[in-house]
Amino acid sequence: MTDDITIEIPSADDWDAVFLTSRVGFNQEPDDEIRESKRKIYEPERSLVARRDGEIVGTAGIFTRQLSVPGAIVPTGHVTLVAVVPTARRQGILRRFMRQQFVDMRAAGEPIAALWASEGRIYQRYGYGLAARRMAVAVDTKEVRLADRFPSAGTLREAAPVDVVEAMAKVYDEAYARHPGWSERTPRHWDLTDPESWRDGASRLRAVVHSGDHGVDGYALWRVKNGWDDAGPAGEVHVLEQVSTTPEAYTAIWRFLLTLDLTRMTHAWNCSVDEPLQFMVNEPRRLGTRVADALWVRLVDVPAALAARRYASDVDLVIEVVDGYLPENAGRYHLSGSPEGARCTSTVEPPDLTCDVQSLGAAYLGGTPLNALADAGLVREHSAGALSAAGTAFGWHQTPSAIEVF
Repeated sequence: MTDDITIEIPSADDWDAVFLTSRVGFNQEPDDEIRESKRKIYEPERSLVARRDGEIVGTAGIFTRQLSVPGAIVPTGHVTLVAVVPTARRQGILRRFMRQQFVDMRAAGEPIAALWASEGRIYQRYGYGLAARRMAVAVDTKEVRLADRFPSAGTLREAAPVDVVEAMAKVYDEAYARHPGWSERTPRHWDLTDPESWRDGASRLRAVVHSGDHGVDGYALWRVKNGWDDAGPAGEVHVLEQVSTTPEAYTAIWRFLLTLDLTRMTHAWNCSVDEPLQFMVNEPRRLGTRVADALWVRLVDVPAALAARRYASDVDLVIEVVDGYLPENAGRYHLSGSPEGARCTSTVEPPDLTCDVQSLGAAYLGGTPLNALADAGLVREHSAGALSAAGTAFGWHQTPSAIEVF
């Protein structure tokens, strides 16, 4: 039965129940330290709960943040805390959450939604497309070094993260606008709570900061996991985040992370698929790379979303968009864009291309080629040359990535 389940906006006082519901939905144990950390960024007015007989049995939230997209920064609904308890599954709660979130985002002037998917199969049903992938590395540091032609410069300083948070925030603010898929951070997004349950047996969170000729220009957050075997030390470095604004900082920080005493492996989970490290080491085969999905994007207001970003080359065409879940989003749109700006308006002109909203979301950050989607039958060309022109325009010089799960 679904008529006994209501969808409501919670109050701040509902946070404890919301947090517990999310933990149950993800098969996780309660954790007081994580609960209090997440309370600081919870936005009850942008959240939804499902209630059955007064009890919260489902949650869905939005964080109000901006997202870096090709050539611009765009208000984006950051979807989070989506969970339904096992006894309330298969009763349409998620479908109702998704629909209401899209309505709320359109009203808030957020033309796109973004999330990290627990399972991709879930969110594709609601029009989300895979827009940014991530590359994990498990570097065998006994075999890998940065090539000699990449000398280090500047100075490195290790510190407790809380002592250098202002310096890290400065570097991040400078970097994020240049990386499609990265999210804006305000002071509340720099909470460095470090619960033991996140460490997997490793040390507390550590920071290293690089300074060049013009001040701080890079940092990394990392842990070290002690280990020994019959052959001696076998420690592991676990990199949570590495951000640099100069090649010198990038080089020095990675050299540091790959050469820590008593360690033999360095792991990083959120590298870009075109991570420069791949082209700097003496033995790339030993990087142990593995590619996985990262950020999923959904266009909630197609013309506003297409007009918000910039394009790698001039483009002028009509795109017909199919959106079965959000019919008011479907239609034909005349897009005129360039590296300087874009306009997108509804039209009755014949389409040059046709695609569904999921494919458009996948291509939106510039990392999923339209021609690959066309080869899969997801984009259809009606005018000769339209696919080639659009494919070039929708691309971008910086491959999208995502370094933060929200």
